[in-house]
Amino acid sequence: MISLGLRLSLQGGREAAARLVLIVAGVAVGVTVLLATLSLFNAFQATTARPCWECTTGTAPSGWALDATADGALWNYREDYYAGQRVKRLDAAALGDRAPVIPGLSAMPGPGTYVVSPALAGLLDRAPREQLADRFPGARAGLIGPAALSGPDELAVVVGRTPQQVAALTGTRQVDAVETAPAIDDTTDAYRYGFGIAAIGLIVPLLVLVATATRLAAARREARFAAIRLVGATSRQVNVLAAVDAAAGALLGALAGVAVFILVRPALTEARITGARFFPDLVAPAPWQYAAVLAGAPVVAACAALWSLRRVRISPLGTVRRTAARPPRAWRTIPLLAGLGLFAGPVFSNGDDAGGGGGGDGGDPDALLAGVGLALIMIGLVVAGPWLTMLAARLTARLTGGAATLLAAQRLSADPKTAFRSVSGLVLAVFIGTAIAGIVPAVVTGQQAVGGGALNDVLRAALTPPGSGGLSPGAATALLAELRAHPGVDVLPIYAKPDERVPPVPGDGPPPARAVVECAHLARFPVLGRCPAGAQAVAGQFDRLVGADNPLTIGKLLPLASPSGRVDSAAGLALSAVLVSTDDTATLERLRTLLAGYAGAAADAPMTFAEVAQVRAVMFGQAENVALAMVALTLLAGGCSLVVTVGGGLIERRQPFTLLRLAGTPARTLSAVVLLESALPLVVAALLAAAAGFGVAEPVIDQLAMKGASLAMPGPVYFAAVGGGLVASLLVILTLLPLLRRMTAPDNARFE
Repeated sequence: MISLGLRLSLQGGREAAARLVLIVAGVAVGVTVLLATLSLFNAFQATTARPCWECTTGTAPSGWALDATADGALWNYREDYYAGQRVKRLDAAALGDRAPVIPGLSAMPGPGTYVVSPALAGLLDRAPREQLADRFPGARAGLIGPAALSGPDELAVVVGRTPQQVAALTGTRQVDAVETAPAIDDTTDAYRYGFGIAAIGLIVPLLVLVATATRLAAARREARFAAIRLVGATSRQVNVLAAVDAAAGALLGALAGVAVFILVRPALTEARITGARFFPDLVAPAPWQYAAVLAGAPVVAACAALWSLRRVRISPLGTVRRTAARPPRAWRTIPLLAGLGLFAGPVFSNGDDAGGGGGGDGGDPDALLAGVGLALIMIGLVVAGPWLTMLAARLTARLTGGAATLLAAQRLSADPKTAFRSVSGLVLAVFIGTAIAGIVPAVVTGQQAVGGGALNDVLRAALTPPGSGGLSPGAATALLAELRAHPGVDVLPIYAKPDERVPPVPGDGPPPARAVVECAHLARFPVLGRCPAGAQAVAGQFDRLVGADNPLTIGKLLPLASPSGRVDSAAGLALSAVLVSTDDTATLERLRTLLAGYAGAAADAPMTFAEVAQVRAVMFGQAENVALAMVALTLLAGGCSLVVTVGGGLIERRQPFTLLRLAGTPARTLSAVVLLESALPLVVAALLAAAAGFGVAEPVIDQLAMKGASLAMPGPVYFAAVGGGLVASLLVILTLLPLLRRMTAPDNARFE
């Protein structure tokens, strides 16, 4: 029976050959997409699992004295920025012969030298020295190996210095061993969750694709297998024939998919799912994953084939005892409407009550209700799809005329479940992608619109040398003069008030004002507020401008000074931070290099407010990239599933289509019927999912309570992914229409 099954599959004539080609093509696309997803996930896992040498901790050398018995090394790790790019910097000094060495280096650089990552080496060669290289004292002595980096684009530098120089930096640690555990990062779980959602969003349409491919011409196959049973074959023998037939095509498709993946893998290594490239050798499936895909595809195909022949297994006459399926009912929309209703109110009502008011006051959502709402929406999208497809078909037939529309609408109305099944896999992906693509632009816009965008080009730098609350008046005067020597530069000095000068705040009032600014300089930054009339200086929470890592927090603080503010004096106060405004990019980097010498001992590197927003925008953008990549891949799989369904439908309906042509129906009318039957479920599924995605995004954005943020249309990448996927699917369907003309030619009117 196995031999007979292979013969029927491989030597069954032109119709069997066409069916086999479609099965192989459909499974190959699915396997290629699945292997690509597994490769990126493996690269992500390997990257996040690397030893986090940046996380190395030790004992702080506060109050110590260097002596000959000291061992290990002194480390001072911090982050710098250049043109919006993060630069990892480690200043290190050996204390003995057993100084620890980070991965990727055979030995740490000595005093007066430094080593850099390959990407930073290229950047140093291109950038003017006074903008970047002057931040690293000494001479370049080599490159950092891949073991210390998360990707080929990472910027990192290790600066060798003397123990006295490193000990003078705040945050220095005495280190005996390099950390070998992976980094603990909040975004890691977010990405892992995103890959999990992507896996669910991909596996469903891929299973649909494989199952659809193996069920091509199901009605014709049922009739043939029923005939085989009538001449004496047992149910078990028919099952073997069907399983071998399906598994053979799926195995060939899986092998073809592996070959296609190997060809496209070099392009896959350029993907920036997390905002940066992975090392190329990490972007590959594991051997067991290859084996699982090669074994799993035939198994899924065989199961789908056996399920499609369940009527034949009951009785060889089961294929003729068919009844019309009951049309779907309107109750199918209840889960979808209930889920959207939860997001419209109850999900956020508890958070609003806890936060003291609703209406976009930023209340935290109820996690349980949010989860229930999302689950209901996802289930409702799949459940409501056939009913909406039926309504769309009836409405199309009512509003338009012509034989093609009537024929397509009649078929879709008669069996909307089958019509929607081929595209049901893309619904979840489009829904999730639309929701994220609607939320992320609004969040990013809100963060970059703090103060109307007036602070975007303002550089902020903290100045806190060890043992001091800031620069002394003499050092502050010299620094401010050097900053203002650059043309087109405005500087706002922020002075720190000693604790004894900070008045207590009774009850639950606002935090005390620990910073003072001079009114003459504040006038150059009107977005921060204005002083009382006649005041020389004003106290406020200006120090929070430097330490806040969330622009939305800054937006809620503005303005920091008002005509009714507290008048103060900056005389004798230490300079704790500065805000520097300039429109020239080169000047900005020169000032950053200058301030790095002062802020090098601070916790945060000098950054503009736009860069602070960009750090968070990158995280949101990476999540959006994962979602849009999932949408694009799922649309590809869904489109292929639709193409396979169309091809199978042509084979299955060859006889009625040929009879229609013999009766005088033009070939272009039949082509229009096939195109409408394919396009309508696809468009309905995409519109339904997109509408649900926007329905979730709007209340979420409303709760963020951001100034200048509202529900925004997704960016061009989203429309390229969704629109491009839909158009590509329809274009591929058009390529099958010439097959319809050849199959239904009157000269070929031969039927079994």
